[in-house]
Amino acid sequence: MNHNQPFILCIDDDAQVLRAIVRDLKGKYRDSYKIISTTVVSEALESLLELKNKGETVAMFISDQRMPEMEGVEFLEKAMEFYPDARRVLLTAYSDTDAAIRAINSVQLDYYLVKPWSPPEEKLYPIIDELLDDWQTIYRPDFKGIKVVGYQFSQKSHSIKEFLAGNLIPYQWLDVQASEDATRLLSLNNLTIKDLPMVFFEDGSYLSNPSIIDIARKAGLNPQVKLDVYDVVIIGAGPAGLAAGVYGASEGLKTLLIERRAPGGQAGTSSRIENYLGFPSGLSGAELTRRAIAQATRLGTEFITPQSVKDIKQKDGYKKIVLEDDTEINTRSVIITTGVDYRQLETKGISDFTGAGIYYGAATTEASACTDKEVFIVGGGNSAGQAAMYLSKFAKNIYIIIRKEDLSSTMSAYLIEQIAGTSNITLMPKTEIAEAMGTDKLQQLCLCNIDTKNKQLVTADALYIFIGAKPFTDWIALDIIRDEKGFIETGRDLQGYDSFNKIWKQNRDPYLLETSCPGIFAAGDVRAHAMNRVAAAVGEGSMAISFVHKYLAEVK
Repeated sequence: MNHNQPFILCIDDDAQVLRAIVRDLKGKYRDSYKIISTTVVSEALESLLELKNKGETVAMFISDQRMPEMEGVEFLEKAMEFYPDARRVLLTAYSDTDAAIRAINSVQLDYYLVKPWSPPEEKLYPIIDELLDDWQTIYRPDFKGIKVVGYQFSQKSHSIKEFLAGNLIPYQWLDVQASEDATRLLSLNNLTIKDLPMVFFEDGSYLSNPSIIDIARKAGLNPQVKLDVYDVVIIGAGPAGLAAGVYGASEGLKTLLIERRAPGGQAGTSSRIENYLGFPSGLSGAELTRRAIAQATRLGTEFITPQSVKDIKQKDGYKKIVLEDDTEINTRSVIITTGVDYRQLETKGISDFTGAGIYYGAATTEASACTDKEVFIVGGGNSAGQAAMYLSKFAKNIYIIIRKEDLSSTMSAYLIEQIAGTSNITLMPKTEIAEAMGTDKLQQLCLCNIDTKNKQLVTADALYIFIGAKPFTDWIALDIIRDEKGFIETGRDLQGYDSFNKIWKQNRDPYLLETSCPGIFAAGDVRAHAMNRVAAAVGEGSMAISFVHKYLAEVK
C-alpha cells in the first residue's frame, strides 16, 4: 500500500448504509485512496484533527444528512476547517433534497447523492470519478515529517531549526505570519501564539515551546549510553571527532561519540568546501557530515546528541565522563575534539537580535529568508567568503565588512576571485559596526569608517558574523594544560610549561596528540597550533586513534 494515499472519509449513523458505501468505494478506489468510515460525528472530527497533525490529506467527505449528533451539512462545515479543498458529498433520502439544495450554497456542496445509489457503475462511480479528478488537479501532497511552527525572527525557532538541520532531520518550517497552514494548525488544536514555537511530529503529536533535548528524544535521537565501559569516548562531532569515530570503530574499539549540539562542527555549517581532497566540484559541510555519520554508525560507533560533557574525572586507571544530566560514562581513553565557538561581537545591539536577523556562522537554515534582502557579513576569513558566495544566490546585495584594506591576507585566492566576479557582493574595507538597531528584529546597522570615523546608517535585513573563534574548553576542570587563549597543548609543546613535570608522571614523553593527562588526547581546532582546515582535522582525528591503541596497549 502507498503510505501517501489521500483519504476518503465516510460518515453515516446507519451502519448498514455505511457498510454499503464503503464496500462500493473500496471496490473501485482502494488502489488510489484510503477509505475510512465511522458512525459517530465526534469520532470523525477527532480523526480529522489527528490526520491534519500527521500531515495526511483528505480528498473527499461523504456524509449522511440526517444524523442524531448533528446534521450532515453542519458536519461538512466543520470538516472544511480542516481540509477546505476536499470535495463534499451529501447522502440524502429523497425527502431531504431541499436541505441538500440549500447546502450547495452554505457549504459549497459539490454533490448530493440520493439513497440508494444502485447500480454504482451508473449512479455513484461517474460522479465520484469526476469529483476526484477535479480534486487531483489542485492536490499538492502535504509534507510528511516534522513541522516547526513559529515566528521567522524568533531566537527559539532559529535554534530548533538549526538543531534539526544540523542533525540532518528533515523538517518543514511554517512561518505563523505568512502561512495559512500554520494558523490552521494552531486554531484546530486550540493553541495560541503564546504556545510558539510548536513542533508537530509525524505521529500527529506536538510539543509546545520545547527544549532541544525534548525534541531529540521525540525525534528518535537517543541520548542513552549502552555499554558499561568504552575503549574510547570522543567529545565533539566535528570533522576530527567524526574521523576518530570512523577509525575507532573500524579498528575494533568500543567507540562512543558525544555531541552537544549538532554534528559537523563549524565545517557542518559551511555552504561549500572547495578544497577537500576527492571532491573536485566541492561539497557542502552538511553533505560531508551526513556521509561521515552514516559511515561511523555503520561501523559501530555509538552516537549521543544533544548532550554536553561537564567534567572528566580519573579513577582507578579509568576516565569518567560526566554529562550535563549527571550520567557517568566509564572509558579507558578520551579524545577531545570540541573545536571552537564563534567569537561573540560585543557591539551595542548585537545580542538583542541574535537569532532574529543576526547569526553566528553560515546559518544556512535562514538562507531562504534572505531572498531579495540586504545582507551583511562581518569577517574576512574563508568561512565568511564561502557564506558570501552561498548567500549571493538568494540576497539582493551582500556587503562584506572588514577592518583591513583588503582580503588578501585572510582569505584563499580562489574565494577572493569568486567574490570579485559576483556582481551583488560589495567589499567594505576599513569598516566596523558601531550599532545594530531594530524593533523585534534587525533592521539597520550603523557603520563606522575606521580611518575617518564617519558613520552611516544602512538598511540591513540580516547580519552573519565570522570574526574568528575561541576554543570550547571552559568546561575542562582536570589538569589539562591550555595556552593563554584556551587551546589545549599536546605532545612536545607541553614541556615548555613549568607545571608539566608536576602533572606528568609517566616514564615516557606524551604522544604527539596527547594532553598533559595520559590517555586523554586532543585533535582538530581545539588543539593549540592546529591547522584550521577540514582535511587537517580529519587527519588528526584518525591519527589520534593510533595513539589510543598505543596507550591502551600500555595500560592493559
